[in-house]
Amino acid sequence: MGGYIVKRLIYAVPVIVGLSVIVFGIMALIPGDPAQAILGAYATPENVARINRDLGLDRPLHEQYFIWAGNLLQGDFGRSFILNRPVLDEILERFSATIVLAGAALVLCSVLGILAGVVSAVRQFGWTDRVVTLFVLIGISTPAFWLGLLFILIFAVHWRVLPASGMYAVYGGGDLPDLLRHLILPAVTLAIVATGVIARLTRAAMLEVLRQDFVRTARAKGLPERAVIYRHAFKAALVSIIPVIGVQAGFVMGGAVYIETVFQWPGIGAMLVNAISTRDILLVQGGVLVIAVTYVLINLLADVVQAVLDPRLKS
Repeated sequence: MGGYIVKRLIYAVPVIVGLSVIVFGIMALIPGDPAQAILGAYATPENVARINRDLGLDRPLHEQYFIWAGNLLQGDFGRSFILNRPVLDEILERFSATIVLAGAALVLCSVLGILAGVVSAVRQFGWTDRVVTLFVLIGISTPAFWLGLLFILIFAVHWRVLPASGMYAVYGGGDLPDLLRHLILPAVTLAIVATGVIARLTRAAMLEVLRQDFVRTARAKGLPERAVIYRHAFKAALVSIIPVIGVQAGFVMGGAVYIETVFQWPGIGAMLVNAISTRDILLVQGGVLVIAVTYVLINLLADVVQAVLDPRLKS
């Protein structure tokens, strides 16, 4: 297993390097002058030239990339000109809030999606299957940001049972129950689409496994149906479900950008929106790269778990 993990880590290196090139290139292609965005009303030609020199923006593009990448390898993400603080400090402070939101959404969509998919497969063509399929299709088809606004309107404005924004109450609170109350709406909103995807693919994986010979053999031996489903069929289907959860983890991380904006959640997504509007290049590059690397590591973990469940995948 150790050799397999090392091999997967080696494969992840060129992916991360490629991601850094893409992130840097996208920011370089965004129209507008970062120096003018930073200086605002003070954007005289002399001040613009000075900022470009300080940021290294007057150098060729490939030199800018290698300087930035070299600093990253030393743990230096640069300094945010807008916030006037190290980029890494801002990212780490915001990333913890994003991990709370994305982690809660991922656990929620994984549990609900797997449960719905298994029940739908076991009750194929029954009313349970039809109801689950209906809700899954509605969840997949509905934009998450619109659902977020709808939830705010219903639960925060009309019923006033849940807070509409923030991570903690402005006055008082600050404890775990307060965090959980603020977490419910954004986590559910972020999890809905991923729940539908996991449920559909779990159903397909379970139906495929239930048709295999070893399931028929288990039933022929007289095992209880619950044992056949959960001890044999579900364990075999889990090998196909784990990669789906890994992919949806990336969707959840990416979806956190606009969900955090809708609910004013103080995470890395809201930070990126503000940084893009102010053309804070180093902050945007660092934030996007951290999200991308996190996604790569989550998929690496999914590959390892899949290999544990099915040792044949190590070869």
